[in-house]
Amino acid sequence: MKHARFRRMDPAMSTDGVFDVPLPRNEPVLGFAPGSPERASLERALDEVAAERLDIPALIDGAEVRSGVTSDVVMPHAHTHVLGVVHQTRGADVQRAIEGARRVAPEWAALSFEDRAAIFLRAAELLAGPWRMRINAACMLGQSKTCHQAEIDAACELIDFFRFNVAFARRLLAEQPVSAPGIWNRSDYRPLEGFVLAITPFNFLSIAVNLPTAPALMGNVVLWKPANTSMLGAWHCLQLLREAGLPDGVIQLVPGDGPEQGAAALASEHLAGIHFTGSTGTFRALWKGVAERLESYRSFPRIVGETGGKDFIVFHESADLDAAVTAIVRGAYEYQGQKCSAASRLYVPRSLWAELRERLEAELAKVKVGDVRDFSNFMGAVIDARAYAKITGYQALAHQTAEVVIGGTADDSVGYFVQPTFVRVDDPKHRLMQEEIFGPVATAFVYDDARWDETLDLLDGTSPYGLTGAVFARDRQVLAAATQRLRNAAGNFYLNDKPTGAVVGQQPFGGGRGSGTNDKAGAMWNLLRWVSPRSIKETFVPPRDWRYPFLG
Repeated sequence: MKHARFRRMDPAMSTDGVFDVPLPRNEPVLGFAPGSPERASLERALDEVAAERLDIPALIDGAEVRSGVTSDVVMPHAHTHVLGVVHQTRGADVQRAIEGARRVAPEWAALSFEDRAAIFLRAAELLAGPWRMRINAACMLGQSKTCHQAEIDAACELIDFFRFNVAFARRLLAEQPVSAPGIWNRSDYRPLEGFVLAITPFNFLSIAVNLPTAPALMGNVVLWKPANTSMLGAWHCLQLLREAGLPDGVIQLVPGDGPEQGAAALASEHLAGIHFTGSTGTFRALWKGVAERLESYRSFPRIVGETGGKDFIVFHESADLDAAVTAIVRGAYEYQGQKCSAASRLYVPRSLWAELRERLEAELAKVKVGDVRDFSNFMGAVIDARAYAKITGYQALAHQTAEVVIGGTADDSVGYFVQPTFVRVDDPKHRLMQEEIFGPVATAFVYDDARWDETLDLLDGTSPYGLTGAVFARDRQVLAAATQRLRNAAGNFYLNDKPTGAVVGQQPFGGGRGSGTNDKAGAMWNLLRWVSPRSIKETFVPPRDWRYPFLG
């Protein structure tokens, strides 16, 4: 009989213990009040970042790659101010990145969960401390966010993603099967076999960074294609991750033309997953591209996406008008309406319409639009010339076919500024009630108070999306009935609150229908998509006779 012998192992790879992780907490939001230390610190960072002119490379196979083919990074609110240039990659660069990812994959997957988690926990602390103002400044200048919008996004939400994802992953790894006597059953949460393609949006820096880092935490290697209009913040966040200890090659940065890069990634047999936030049309094109090549992949790619929205607020006759007006101003116009969760269509009972309209006109007249470095501005600029043209096209449609209550103007001479626009339509199926605008345009339909139930049905059947929505009422029975009746209308549903501002660990985010796969960023469910569980059964004393007792 042969006996087991010890094999030589690297002692650095061995630690004993079932380790807990730090208990996550949501990062407090700084207020940036006049005279506060954080305001002075942020103003210094804004001056420093505005004075720089970055030369942003691709990061492929551990090396910075400068193609020489560049696009400018500008301030949307001062579009002649160039903050830097981004080197664009081509399909061949994506192929090199895939090869580099495959080389790094075994080492990254073999690293213990605790070691991977420590990188992202360190990143959270760096962002909460010495990196906070620089990242906030990059988000403000590159994406035209006010200090508050940058703080809740680039600082607080991203810190929360890092901390809570580690805690969620630890809970997931601890989910283990039962074992019968004499048997030990275990679940091994393996990373996907191949690489993940992360395609990320301009409007939330936290989402742009979470899409590659959530799969990476679970042991995957990732190709990261950010929106060109978010590259300033994306580059600074990648440097933060590198300082936190993320090895080069785990997340590779491949800026450039989306269709060409997507085609190159989809052509690889090693594509294991797509993590996407963006338009519904682009997501459908990616899904179709995967389907067309399905036989060529080593495994079925995981496809996770959060896409468009046509988000609603419906007001009952018992709604609190003060709360209603505040919800519309914040829910529809913060960050220029460039949130997939932004309130875009409103349903108002006739009994409340006149007063709500009057109050809303008065409040929107106070809203200032301009350079986000002026802290008195509530809104900045929309992201670029293309977005400006689309949104002003909807303003023109409103002037031609509806009643523009307030706003309806824009000016792109200095920055891409669009005034907050509030519209009323008589047709509940008007284009302004159905199509995603992604700008500061909100449209109201006034319904007869007696047709509350019909209005809920109308609301539910008007839009192809199902992302966020809100109901305002003081009548509890109304809230309860609407919650049930609109069960499939929104993946994030709000009672007496605006439909924006989901917080990691509190309101896991995502929607169904045309709004995506509803895999809920900010929850354990999203992380489950980035592992491929293996069931292990170990029998301590295996049977030595093939005969069962019944054969006797």
